[in-house]
Amino acid sequence: MIVDAHAHLVTPSSVFGVRTIIQGSNGNHSKEWYTTRWLVDEEIVQSAKKCIALMDAVGTDIQFLSPRPFTLMHSHHSSRDIQIWIEIQNDLIHRTIRMYPDRFRGVAGLPQKDGQPIELVFDELNRCVNDLGFIGVLVNPDPAEGRGTSPRLGDPYWYPLWEKLCELEVPAHIHSAGCCGRETYDEHFATEESLAITAVAHSQVLKLFPTLKLLISHGGGSIPYQIGRWRSHYFFEQAAHKPNIAAFFKDLETAGRAGTVLPTPPAELETFDDLLRKFYFDTDVHNKGSLELLLKTVGADRCLFGTERPGSGGAIDLATGRSMEDFKYTIDRIDFLSDADRKLIYEGNAHTVFPRFKA
Repeated sequence: MIVDAHAHLVTPSSVFGVRTIIQGSNGNHSKEWYTTRWLVDEEIVQSAKKCIALMDAVGTDIQFLSPRPFTLMHSHHSSRDIQIWIEIQNDLIHRTIRMYPDRFRGVAGLPQKDGQPIELVFDELNRCVNDLGFIGVLVNPDPAEGRGTSPRLGDPYWYPLWEKLCELEVPAHIHSAGCCGRETYDEHFATEESLAITAVAHSQVLKLFPTLKLLISHGGGSIPYQIGRWRSHYFFEQAAHKPNIAAFFKDLETAGRAGTVLPTPPAELETFDDLLRKFYFDTDVHNKGSLELLLKTVGADRCLFGTERPGSGGAIDLATGRSMEDFKYTIDRIDFLSDADRKLIYEGNAHTVFPRFKA
């Protein structure tokens, strides 16, 4: 089975019209006013059929659907508007799943609001998981959307959410949203996903919440490519606190320069790679070399098949003549992967990260 753990709702066009009215009406209408007036099953069916055709074209069996992140409005001024907008999208995902229960599962959007406590999202989180049967949640690490005021993911601000997710046994799919700053939303994705890893890795989060599962979008942003910098920082930090580790690195450098046998690292020495393998990653990087680097860096057991199909990376690859979102074609042609590795990537890791997922 091929499970696509990173996909977004093929949103009916009328839904974006609803978003415009929500933004302009300033709380004048209820969710029911929008859904009964503008959203009809036939349009939802057509959007779902379009998505299924794209899945079938590349051999995908099931997609985990979440709302389109760049539309989430988390920096909008009204919490009520955000709540209505997120509920509408989660309801659409649920309606889509009910129409095609063999092809889709739900990953909930959350009504995060810049400057508001994270507990604000709990009612919708509970509704989606307990009432609608969703199996995960989409978490925007920057609800300020580029304004620079969001707490880092290692901050205690987020602790109530991490505790709640552990209680419900659902993972957080870390995926930034829109951007009102100097970045496009694509650029903001890479920035925030990189920052998510370093913020959590250098905090107490994974020690305080050992069962928390974090899936980082787009292959972890820049981290696999820039990992040498973070390895170095982490070694310097440990050497600054532990004299025996500082002495080890001094001896290591001496042996390296002399060409003699390198000393054995102290048992308590951690590497940044050890921290990195506490996260999970999708395969949505749109380039074979980048994907190979990710797999070699974190291992096949930490990577979930994810395509974001259809998304902004669907151009045709000059080297293959295939869509850059056709990741199965790419993964099947990575020579160092075994059949067991591919089984983990395509399905096994999805069951590990999303324990509520039942095929």
